[in-house]
Parts: sequence; C-alpha cells; structure tokens
Amino acid sequence: MRRVIFNQKGGVGKSSIACNLAAISAQRGLSTLLLDLDVQGNSSFYMGYDFPVGDQQRKLENTVADMLKQTSSFFSVSKKPTEFVQETPFDNLFLLPASPELSAIERELESRYIIFKLKENLVELEKHFDRIYIDTPPNFNFYSKSALIAANKVLIPFDCDSFSRQALTNLMTNISQLKIDHNKALEIEGIVVNQFNSRAKLPREVIAELEAEDYPILNTYLSSSVKMKESHRAQKPLAYMAPKHKLTLEFNELYDRLEP
Repeated sequence: MRRVIFNQKGGVGKSSIACNLAAISAQRGLSTLLLDLDVQGNSSFYMGYDFPVGDQQRKLENTVADMLKQTSSFFSVSKKPTEFVQETPFDNLFLLPASPELSAIERELESRYIIFKLKENLVELEKHFDRIYIDTPPNFNFYSKSALIAANKVLIPFDCDSFSRQALTNLMTNISQLKIDHNKALEIEGIVVNQFNSRAKLPREVIAELEAEDYPILNTYLSSSVKMKESHRAQKPLAYMAPKHKLTLEFNELYDRLEP
C-alpha cells in the first residue's frame, strides 16, 4: 500500500503526520518505507538523517533525487530502487531521503515528462515493503503530482484557519482532476484535522462548515501540542518518544481508522 500525505499549503503538518503514521506502522510490525519528496527534507531530518540545513553545502548520496535522475534517459541507469533505501534508528522503518538537489533537477525531469517513473519505482519497492508513506512538497508541482500518480491513497492534513479553508477547494479540485486524468484508482481517504484546539470556537465552526459541504473530514482530530516540536528536535517520532502522550494516542487512533 502506497499512501501520500499531501496539501498545497505549508505548515499544516504533512511531515509530522507522514513520519508518525510511518512510525506506528513500523511499531505494528510492518516493514515500512518513508519517501521524502520535499526539498526541505523535514521528514528526512525527523527520521534521524543528517540532512544539510542553512548554509551547509554537502553532497548527499543515495537520495530520492539520485533515484529519479537515473530514470531519465539523460542519466545512466545503474541501481535498483532498493539500493537508495537507507536504514533509520528504528526497527522496521526505512527512509528514502530527500535532497537539496530536488530543486535543481525538477525542470529537467519535468521536461522529459517522466512523471510516471516514480510509480514504477514504488511498485518495485512495494515488493520489499508492506507500507510506503510519501511526504510531499507544499505545492502542486512535478513531485507532488508524481506522488499522487504513484499512490493508492491520499491523506489530506488540514489546519483549522481561514487560509487553509480558502485553499481547500482548489486542492480538492486538483486532486480530483489528477485522479481522473492519471490515477483513477487513487482513494481520497479523508481530511485529517491537525493542531486542533478543543477550547477554541473557530476550529469547531470551520469543521462544521466543511462537514455541511460534504468534505470527507475524518473523526479523529490531532491536538496541538508542544510535544510534537520536542519530538522534531529529538529526531524521534512520538510513538518512540512519548508512547502514552495524548497526541500519540490520537495518532494511533488515526492509524487504526485508516487501517482497520
């Protein structure tokens, strides 16, 4: 099963959700791969990968950029997709890391129209992994489109504010159109409310509005908590860092809802 976590808006928790669901999957005994397509590399860093930040200039090897480059006829093909997969500090959890080079090669990849090549690679990787989670950039670009074409399911993180609310219509239209054109089997699993504050009035009003308009809102909400930022800093998903924390239990409930 290949699940993509996608929203065109940044700051809604894509990487946090992708990493924590992948961690729970691994904890449940499933061989799990996390694929990071976001040039910022937040998921890669969260998984303990030494991702360059700031002014650091360092060549990374065996990244998703390297895998995608060799799919173009401009580059020689020399490695199997499994050769780009890297171990993490966590049992059953593996990473195909991002790279700053993703920005530099995007135009080259797009011009050669190899948008279906990611799916070919993931179909091959699926022979070795029970679950594949895909973190995407916060825009509707070559990489996010490739991920949506490659995935079986899409989960949409949503932050209950006015900007997210305004962007949702366009997001759903883009996903639906891509589904019609390129991936009719893609299942929209639902919208997961993230950073939810149960004491605030606005989030409940926004959720009620979306439900009235028949948006597929999942009943499990993920609370706002500083514990998430602490887990980012520790490079340790909540399932490992704070297994009994309220937010961790919410992630487990969401996982069980997605995979009954």
